[in-house]
Amino acid sequence: MQTASSAAIEFRNVTKRFQMRESSLREFVPAIFNKREATPPFYALQDVSFTVNRGETLGIIGRNGSGKSTALKLIAGVMAPTQGTVLVGGRVSPLIELGAGFHPDLTGRENVHLNGSILGLSGQEIDDQFSAIVEFAELQEFIDMPVKRYSSGMYMRLGFAVAVHSSPNILLVDEVLSVGDAFFQDKCQQRMHDFKQQGMTIVVVSHSAETITSFCDRGMWLDHGRVVADGPAQQVVDDYMATVPQHAEAG
Repeated sequence: MQTASSAAIEFRNVTKRFQMRESSLREFVPAIFNKREATPPFYALQDVSFTVNRGETLGIIGRNGSGKSTALKLIAGVMAPTQGTVLVGGRVSPLIELGAGFHPDLTGRENVHLNGSILGLSGQEIDDQFSAIVEFAELQEFIDMPVKRYSSGMYMRLGFAVAVHSSPNILLVDEVLSVGDAFFQDKCQQRMHDFKQQGMTIVVVSHSAETITSFCDRGMWLDHGRVVADGPAQQVVDDYMATVPQHAEAG
């Protein structure tokens, strides 16, 4: 569903609830006879509303389990809200689970076409971008090898390369900028800064305060599925870090 013309993303009173399964039949049967839910639901997001304007860079920060990755998956369309409305205007490229759409028995070449199609590219668009994708991933010698023989670094490099060459309007980033060696990480970060300079809408999820403050214009702090603060990135990160002085989570 499309947003208003000035907005790239809108969350309107969005709730995402997951029902946890029972661990055993012994727990499940009494729940049926007592006509109650066997376990309480888990609310990843609770009545969340926000708007991301076109060309804005939003950084989402919070502890593990706060709802950050759930928000990205709702924007990407890989899951639907339990309640409320998520509106997205434009082609989305999710750098969330790199290479998630790859088939291990297919070659790198074949997976570029498969993953590009999943991201909404036409066959001609994939052909036009193919050489640039392979060059960026630095896999020229391995592109016709089945990806099940790739190292994890090669796999992720190809996934990143396809995603950033999909001509997105909206880029979603979830702790994936540590792809490959230091040289490749620098290349990924430079591409991200290029996208920002070009006015692309970017949403970044990170545990790193430095990433949020150095790259994002605006910050949003989630805690237990609710928005605690939303405003200038530096202010939001400062407020967040003040509540968790010993915070040292790794991505």
